[in-house]
Order: sequence, then C-alpha cells, then structure tokens
Amino acid sequence: MEAPSSPPPKKSVSLSGIIAGETAICTVGRNGDNLHYRGYPILELAQGCAFEEVAYLLIHGRLPDEAALAQYRQQLGESRGLPREVITALEHIPAATHPMDALRSGVSALGCVLPEKDEHGTAGARDIADRLLSALPSLLLYWYHFSRHGRRIDTATNASSVAAHFLHLLRGQPALPEHIRALDQSLILYAEHEFNASTFANRVVASTGADLYSAVCAGIGALKGPKHGGANEVAMDIIARYDTADEAETDIVHRLNQHEVVIGFGHPVYTRADPRSPIIKSIAQRLCQSGGNPRLFDIAERIESVMQRDKALFPNLDWYAAPAYHMLGIPTELFTPLFVIARCAGWAAHAIEQRGSGKIIRPTAVYTGPDERRVPAIEERSA
Repeated sequence: MEAPSSPPPKKSVSLSGIIAGETAICTVGRNGDNLHYRGYPILELAQGCAFEEVAYLLIHGRLPDEAALAQYRQQLGESRGLPREVITALEHIPAATHPMDALRSGVSALGCVLPEKDEHGTAGARDIADRLLSALPSLLLYWYHFSRHGRRIDTATNASSVAAHFLHLLRGQPALPEHIRALDQSLILYAEHEFNASTFANRVVASTGADLYSAVCAGIGALKGPKHGGANEVAMDIIARYDTADEAETDIVHRLNQHEVVIGFGHPVYTRADPRSPIIKSIAQRLCQSGGNPRLFDIAERIESVMQRDKALFPNLDWYAAPAYHMLGIPTELFTPLFVIARCAGWAAHAIEQRGSGKIIRPTAVYTGPDERRVPAIEERSA
C-alpha cells in the first residue's frame, strides 16, 4: 500500500497568524479585543498607574510598591544627563535628519560611551533599559533644540516623571499637571504590544547575543518604517486638512469612493475595537476642550463616524493620539519618536526575555526561485 504523501508546508504571508515564540510579557486579543501587560488589563493600568509603574512592571517583572516606585523615580531622575561625548555626537547630526534617525544615532552613541558589560546577563540589561527611559527624551530634545535653534539645553531637569521631563525639555518650563498626566497615560498605551514588527526585530537581534543598545536600535529602525510607526503623524496631517467636521465628512466620503486608504483605522489583530482607543479618545476630547479647540476633536470624531458607517472600521490608538499630542504642543515630527520613548520599556522587556531562552531566531523560508541548474562556462554566458 502506498504511503500517504505529506501535506504541503503551510505558506504564511509576512508571518501573519504564525506563532513565532513564547512570551510572558503581553497578550494582544487573546480573549477578544483586549490587551494585557503581564496579566493586567490595559484599562486598569492606564487609569490607575503612572508610566513608571508600568515600565517597572515590564522591565522588572512586577508592579512596584510605594517605596520601590519612589526609588525607581529617583533613579530615573538621576540618569537624565548626557555624557559629553554623546552631546558632541548629537551636535554633529544635521538638522535635516529625520528625528527617528537622530534618536537611533543617539542611542547608538550612548551605547558606545556607556557600553553593556555583560551581553548575556539580566541585571545589567535592566540597568541599561532604565537609563534609556531616562535618556531618550534628553537625546531627542537636546538634538531637536540644538539643530533647530542652536540652543544647548540642560537635560538634567528635576521633573517627577518621564512625561514631565519630556514636556519640560520641549517647552523650556514645567508643564501643567493635566498635560503631564495626559502624556503619561499615552505612554502607558504605547508601551507594549506583543510581537509587532519592531518588537520582533528587537527580539531577533537580542537572540543573536547582541547588546541591548543594538536590540533597541533595531526596534527604532523598524518603527521608522511608515507601515509600522508614523500613523499618528499621518493621522494629524489628515485631521489638519479640514476647517469643519462637515467639510471633513464630504472629503473623506469622496476619498473612500476613490478607494483611498485612511490611516488610523482598523488593526491586524483586533476585530471590533482597539481597547486603547476609548482611553486616548477621552484624553484628546479633554485636551481639545480645555485647550480651546473643540473643533479639532469634532473633526476627528466625525471622520471616525464616517469610517465606521461606510467601511465598518474602528479607530486604532494612533487616530486620537494625533489630536492629543497636537494639543500638548508636540510637533508632529516628534510623534513617532515619542512612541519610541514609550515602547522602549516593552522592547527592553522582550530583549531580556529572549536572552533568557538562549535560542537564536532563525525561521525557514519557502523558496520560489528556479530549480537546480548547472553553472555555464564563462564563454557560454550571454551579456
């Protein structure tokens, strides 16, 4: 009797739906349209925690108690200054550089000046992750102010949090508590999202035994790509086109009829709703109202209604993050670098977890080229 033939290998398009590893850090859509960081639902974390608590949870594996949180904040506050060599490197990056490239280069420079000593350990990696959380706003905004205005800023502020530090450096003065909390919550929402493209790139590099700085740089490089990061920047460009909600509806309907894609809607994992969207929408509405620009929120919400009505698409995190960041006075070109500041906590956690597995990530490809053939002699080859 002839043995049954083996089934053909399953073909995956861009690894969609393929399990590529194990993680104890995050679940996305495990039981419907939900998101959990180490078992905690995103809504409870965003409403009841500060970003530092969530970063500690991701990097160190548990929520800190009051004493541990105070110590952690003090530690982060003491690491905001930049080494002179890193400052010199930042000052040599041209003003025309994409802010994501400047941030990636700043991380690389910091890794050269303060390298990781044990590229297989955990404690040292966590120390570097914490330093990066402190230093990323400093790296980005030192370069931003120097390249734009020739101004050398002091990055060692006495701000109480990462969000407060970022806004202080951006504006040159302490921010309102309402603004700090709004940014703080957005950082929580952006901090982690399982095996997305940048996190997977980060884990691939970490799996080779490379240092944590290299893994984070890989994440930044992947996030720079317009198919991954940058959606909140595009969303802001879309919303800013219109003067009224009625104008927005008319134009968006026309664009949809022309089969144009509207960035900021739908998600490859969630099916009915992004669990982060209601949180950031509430933040955006509050900031637009208190900032005297309710029209901006009205336009964003009207476009959401059109997309739901005509395309059955829901807004993802990026859609309402755009007006929220705009109302915080953050330049649109810094939206994606701000994403990096938040996601660094998740990247570091994944890099550390991947190291613990001791395995290199090396998938197999489905070959689509020609069958085996002979190599012709050089005189037989045509031009």
